[in-house]
Amino acid sequence: MSVPVISPLPGKVVALAEVPDQVFAEQIVGSGVALDPDRTRGTLMVTAPISGKIVKLHPHAFVILGHGVGVLVHLGIDTVKLKGEGFELLAAEGDTVEAGAPIVTFDPTKIAADGYSVICPVVVMDSGKDAVYTDTIGTTVDTGGLLFDSP
Repeated sequence: MSVPVISPLPGKVVALAEVPDQVFAEQIVGSGVALDPDRTRGTLMVTAPISGKIVKLHPHAFVILGHGVGVLVHLGIDTVKLKGEGFELLAAEGDTVEAGAPIVTFDPTKIAADGYSVICPVVVMDSGKDAVYTDTIGTTVDTGGLLFDSP
């Protein structure tokens, strides 16, 4: 069953191949897209891309499992090194959430100022290479806009 995956934050949709991290660029964890967040809005609310259960939650990344699909949202690249600084959790691991529910906030401008890439991969876990098809690459989306349907 295909599950619609919505944008967890506003920004420009880019191909995973453009992500400056081999694990995402080569789709090792799965296929999907990445978002270059809108930096004009300051601190951004990051929301659930699908309805389901939060099975992993870190300040810089989370995974939601719903309808047999796991979706990873990773906020920036190498941002684990910030040890949560610049992020505020609004949900807890184990919570059941609806698509669009607030999960975490972060400020992409601050993360960029700290020298980290702010690109945010949105990936269907364990999906095959290029399994996600979307015509949203190159467009700008708002929070809640359709990114793609899960494979």
